[in-house]
Amino acid sequence: MKSVPLRCNFRLRCEQKAKIEQTAQGVLDARAKFPDSSLADLYDELTMPPELRSAHRANDKAVMQAYGFDPAMSEQEIVAELMKMYRELVER
Repeated sequence: MKSVPLRCNFRLRCEQKAKIEQTAQGVLDARAKFPDSSLADLYDELTMPPELRSAHRANDKAVMQAYGFDPAMSEQEIVAELMKMYRELVER
């Protein structure tokens, strides 16, 4: 899957962009520690390696902070807000 580079803009300051890139790299680094594991193995809810889970939590936190989302938002609320932002972006 091709990654889309993050851009600094009115919603995403360059410091936030750098933090997200750093935490995303942390996810990749954590996954690289398990070269013999499939993604299905790595992302099994019961057996996910603790360092991978921790890396994802750090990335989630960085993204939530960057977009000003309340940490108490549910996954459904987050997805709805992201879709709203996406619609605004493509309608320009």
